[in-house]
Amino acid sequence: MADSKDHQSPLFETYARADLAFERGEGVWLETRDGRRYMDFGGGIAVNSLGHAHPHLVAALKEQAEKLWHVSNLYEIPGQRRLAERLTAATFADRAFFTNSGAEALECAIKTARRYHFISGAPERFRILTFEGAFHGRTLATIAAGGQKKYLEGFGPKVEGFDQLPFGDHEALKQAAAAPDVAAILIEPIQGEGGIRKVPPQCLRGLRELCDKHGILLIYDEVQTGIGRTGTFYAYEHSGAAPDILASAKGLGGGFPMGVCLATAEAAIGMTPGTHGTTYGGNPLAMAVGNAVLDVVLADGFLEHVRDIALLFKQSLASLADRYPDVLEEIRGEGLLLGLKAKVPNTELVAGMREEGLLAVPAGDNVVRLLPPLILTADEVREGMARIETAVASLSLGNRRKSA
Repeated sequence: MADSKDHQSPLFETYARADLAFERGEGVWLETRDGRRYMDFGGGIAVNSLGHAHPHLVAALKEQAEKLWHVSNLYEIPGQRRLAERLTAATFADRAFFTNSGAEALECAIKTARRYHFISGAPERFRILTFEGAFHGRTLATIAAGGQKKYLEGFGPKVEGFDQLPFGDHEALKQAAAAPDVAAILIEPIQGEGGIRKVPPQCLRGLRELCDKHGILLIYDEVQTGIGRTGTFYAYEHSGAAPDILASAKGLGGGFPMGVCLATAEAAIGMTPGTHGTTYGGNPLAMAVGNAVLDVVLADGFLEHVRDIALLFKQSLASLADRYPDVLEEIRGEGLLLGLKAKVPNTELVAGMREEGLLAVPAGDNVVRLLPPLILTADEVREGMARIETAVASLSLGNRRKSA
């Protein structure tokens, strides 16, 4: 028994990990301990927005680490005010609350919406409408918001107050939104985990009108789609339909754990001293990195580069799908949040790409996510496409027949 225990990992067995351990990275590249190099087109699941070891981020983190790491929110943190000013100036928002993760940003968004109605004299309005296929995080509240059975099973009663609606069912949405106990609608402009399913711009505009009609709040989950990932600073800009509240994380820290809940002054009216808090959220280290990320992403021409390189990548993938229709069914997504709807099991396609030295991420609806860093170059697109094509070709029925 002792020998068996000695050979077991002390970690919780909650991850089905690939047998890879990386030691260093630079830009789009990752290197294992034994020197193998991989193109990282998974980006830490859309986290490494500026790639690995970006010099500006490294310098900002080192400089701050030599001065001050943590003081808590009992005191003023100048980096918070600066980052909040920049985020609100670049978006719909007037207020920002910094967190450690996307799930925490969503928790803040949910509490902000409910508190808004409470303070406005309608405490009965607490229900949040969400959509099938959504993923909003791993806390008890956010798995209830997502509503997916595989995440809810075994964790006791589902947290009350979340109603899932069929994706794209406008009549069901209209009927549900008219209920007197609804506080908000929560939606991802593009479902990431759900299979890179995009909400059409006209539908987001319709949601905005519906919320205004019924006096409820519109919340966007832009944890995965934000910070330039779709070619605009936030994905909602493609539709022109601004939310009342928005949750952001992942790319905002470029690899450093952080998130933010953004809101209009009106939506945040109930978030007064003592109603919400965090120990680590918005600490000096995180704020230094977040500000450094914005230095790059908000620089002139950066988002234009993302749009240009994304167009090249998506066109290349579309050509590949045309040539291998037995492997690839559809190319989905916006900017550098792209999905390959596969006809073979997506796990096989991810494994095939990994064999060719390229990392990707599986998603729902049998989709493979491609989430490379936003600093991707045209040459890196071509190199990546060569590896993806080799993987796709190896799974093609024609090639399988030849090898047999």
